[in-house]
Amino acid sequence: MTVYNDMISAYITDLYAHEDEALAFIRRDSLENGLPDISVDAEEGQFLHLLVSASQAKLALEIGTLGGYSGTWIARALAPGGRLITLEKSGKHAAIASEHFARSGVADKVTIMTGDAHQLLPGLEKLGLFDFVFIDADKVSYPDYFDWAVKHVRLGGIICLHNALWGGAVVSPHQGEAVDLVKAFNRQAAEDPGVTSSIYPAGDGTLVAVRVR
Repeated sequence: MTVYNDMISAYITDLYAHEDEALAFIRRDSLENGLPDISVDAEEGQFLHLLVSASQAKLALEIGTLGGYSGTWIARALAPGGRLITLEKSGKHAAIASEHFARSGVADKVTIMTGDAHQLLPGLEKLGLFDFVFIDADKVSYPDYFDWAVKHVRLGGIICLHNALWGGAVVSPHQGEAVDLVKAFNRQAAEDPGVTSSIYPAGDGTLVAVRVR
């Protein structure tokens, strides 16, 4: 059995996940501005791009903007006339992301909303069903965000959640509160009859669920 490791990740990244100048700048500038180094990597970003493109998504949602790196990958893959709404609790992060979206040429496709996602989500229901949802935020809220997403994506719509492997700790004998949260959520998604799901193992793992009912 092939063992996924950094060399295989680098091989895939070199072939398929090239960062242009804007993406490389977003990653570098985010760190220089003191944002935490918790964004998706290039391989994961390209995978999100692939899913958005394959689903021909026009209306996408991101919970957890950070510096706009994953949002740029998503926005660039939207169908013509598409729109990404991205929610960010930190005003500082939102301001930096806004500059990054402009630099990467997707500002006209992206709407940043600042505030607590729990409070912002109900106001988005008037927009109709989403085609794609990416969640990369506080893990305590994952079950709530996931339940909301299952109800508000179209049939065949895709929901992705980052950090599904939690640094590999989900299969480690050394447990903790954060690991328990992630494992419980992974099981929740696996057992939800409304979706079919699995985990893409690159980076820190991305749980992918497709709404089927």
